[in-house]
Amino acid sequence: MFTRPRLEALFEIGLCSGMPTQLVIGQLLRVAGWSPFNPEGGLSLTFIFGLAAADTVVLVALMILLTRAHGESVSELWLGRRPVAREVMLGALLIPAMFLMVVVLLNTLRAIAPGLHNVDVNPLEQLASTPGTAIVFGIIAIVAGGVREELQRAFLLHRFEQHLGGTRVGIIVLSVGFGLGHALQGWDAVIGTGVLGAFWAVLYVRRRSVLAPIVSHSGFNALEVLRVATLGL
Repeated sequence: MFTRPRLEALFEIGLCSGMPTQLVIGQLLRVAGWSPFNPEGGLSLTFIFGLAAADTVVLVALMILLTRAHGESVSELWLGRRPVAREVMLGALLIPAMFLMVVVLLNTLRAIAPGLHNVDVNPLEQLASTPGTAIVFGIIAIVAGGVREELQRAFLLHRFEQHLGGTRVGIIVLSVGFGLGHALQGWDAVIGTGVLGAFWAVLYVRRRSVLAPIVSHSGFNALEVLRVATLGL
């Protein structure tokens, strides 16, 4: 039964999923003369940076406005009541474990199902081909990836918990969506990022704070950019 609260939750999840805002912002950037591709035919780092920065600002503002519109506390939603230093330390300790887990998972997938690695070149990894571009791409990966995505995940999980079947449903739906959002990088990356998304979702649900997920996600993304920039693997 689609009651008004459920319909509102569905609307807010769709609005804050990132798709509508990125489509609108991307179109505005194109109208302003920003091409999503560079002269060589690859993704434009300038366009990606502008899109990520604008989308982060818009999404965070939307989530704050919607949370307050429901009479809820933004601090309670994102920070909870656990000690900040303890959550940051937990997130930092999880970084090497997350990195190792993904390395093992992707290598296992490529050994038993090589067809899942269906892209010759990861277009996002090309953005970290030089030290300068790697630094810029690293900033994007940390701010738009580590920070924004975890704030977004917490907001969306909260809506699922309230009106759409609970956190278990939310974890499944959001993890599948998070994985599919990386389809450009190959089906093995879809599975890997889906697993990561599920882990960070469970971590938030258990801790009720985005700090540990933000730190571990940001650290993982930074290591990934460093790996590509230095090893090219």
